[in-house]
Amino acid sequence: MSLIVEIHNREGNKWDVSNIVEGLSWKTTRIGTAGSISFTLVKGAVYQAKYFIYRNGDGVSVANGNMKVFYGYIFTIDEGKDEAVKITAYDQIRYLMNTDTYVFNGVTATDVLKRIATDFELKLGSVADTVYKIQKMSEDGQKLLDIICKAITLTYSNTGRDYCLYDDFGSLCLRSVDDDQLDLIVGDRSLMYDYNVQTSIDSETYNQIKLYKDNKDTGFREIYMAMDSANIKRWGLLQLYQSVDEEANPAQITELLDSLSTIHNRESKSLKVNAIGDIRIRAGMRVRILISEYEVDQALLVDECTHSFDGADHTMSLDLRVV
Repeated sequence: MSLIVEIHNREGNKWDVSNIVEGLSWKTTRIGTAGSISFTLVKGAVYQAKYFIYRNGDGVSVANGNMKVFYGYIFTIDEGKDEAVKITAYDQIRYLMNTDTYVFNGVTATDVLKRIATDFELKLGSVADTVYKIQKMSEDGQKLLDIICKAITLTYSNTGRDYCLYDDFGSLCLRSVDDDQLDLIVGDRSLMYDYNVQTSIDSETYNQIKLYKDNKDTGFREIYMAMDSANIKRWGLLQLYQSVDEEANPAQITELLDSLSTIHNRESKSLKVNAIGDIRIRAGMRVRILISEYEVDQALLVDECTHSFDGADHTMSLDLRVV
């Protein structure tokens, strides 16, 4: 693995720092967090240009040969008396941590992303059409990323179609999680050297779903509910309680109940795999995982991916969603 790491300042200068970088780590998360890269820079190295500087806000690019891996901006510089300088940079999604107020009516998640990117002058790349129209979203003083993620979640809840927001070397992209699968197997006798399996009902598991709508005409709150008595007996009562759009009709609410029950009325199962690294893998894509002990042989969605580089060694840690 031969990485090319460069720092670009706002004045247009560019420095190749590949030879003075140690312990580089690249992390991506499927939803809710910016991609990041961190590394240690050895300052005062032999042949280092006297005018070489690094500041918060400077750009950082990482490539592997012709493959563009990461482009982001320095947000933290941690240095002291010794020559080691810890630098952390985030991709463009970091700027979606800004807060603002938006009201949307009859828009898709795609529309929400495009509107926010335009307002905050963020660069867009390939953006899928999510099709489903959200009747209303009113977000007061919320993080931009949370607003976009909410639109994606509402799309998933109502259609079963899931999407991934990510930064592709400086451009915000949105695609279906089913559109990107590598021709690669990670597992028994293939890259993997350790794994951990966890089943849980502690997060996002509900066996009773209660939806409500305030009827302005009658002045009463209408309740719609779905429950699974068998799973309530097994796990105890785990309830999801949330509002639905005022304009939603009973058929639409029933459809939403069915969709939410399918998604949430089950144990969540997660799998963490540690393996020899393949830099093509990032959060939001599917990778075929083969673990015979647990009868796992399927393409699983990567929720979080961390690549670690130390000299010639390249390893990766994958957090995967098991349905």
